[in-house]
Amino acid sequence: MRLGVISDIHGNLFALDAVLAELDGEELDSLICLGDIAVGPQGPECLARVKALECPVVMGNWDAWFLDPTPAAADEVAQRLAEIGAWWSARLTDADRTFMRTFQAELEVELGSEDLALCFHGSPRSYDDQIYATTPDAELAEMLQGRHGTLLVGGHTHHQLLRRYQRSLFLNPGSVGMPFTDWWTERVRIAPWAEYAIVDASQGRIRADLRRTSYDVDALLALSLASGMPHARWWADSWLPELSLV
Repeated sequence: MRLGVISDIHGNLFALDAVLAELDGEELDSLICLGDIAVGPQGPECLARVKALECPVVMGNWDAWFLDPTPAAADEVAQRLAEIGAWWSARLTDADRTFMRTFQAELEVELGSEDLALCFHGSPRSYDDQIYATTPDAELAEMLQGRHGTLLVGGHTHHQLLRRYQRSLFLNPGSVGMPFTDWWTERVRIAPWAEYAIVDASQGRIRADLRRTSYDVDALLALSLASGMPHARWWADSWLPELSLV
């Protein structure tokens, strides 16, 4: 069983197309998307691209926000993101939202040999939960709420991760459209590459391959700055073009 995993596309069709081009060269049995597709400058285009894949999709926090907006937190970054999100949300059609309502809270994928992948956005408890390498097992147990899987697959943090949890492996494929390097008080820092993962499960063994690939970041930022969205310069300045893939 070979499973492709993508997450947190964030309206970045340049990155999504680069990832899908690489996945087209893989002999995959299945592809899953862990949500947060449309929040970005090419949101409708990314939704259409994912819909055409006919793959199962998990509901992300931004997907849910587009369907039912909630007040932003009081800090400046959250306010800016809410204003940007509202601007992008206004560009979605009723058909876009109809598709987004098909997204699922979690997915179960059979890997063979009685192995199961449990897939979610943040955690089974909430798409807002954040799981890191440093998250204590006791906290992770609360997030899982008794749910089990040989492989636990989540996104949301925009950080690639592979860690053990009891007898399971936890995998985060990272973000297709906005991989984070840091989260500062006033600005998120975004790496200029796209991230995804491939899981190979066979003969009772599971191998996870965390991958990065390049795309035309300059074209994305130029499009964003010309789009008219609020806080466009602040948003574009979050990218770190000087970083390399290695």
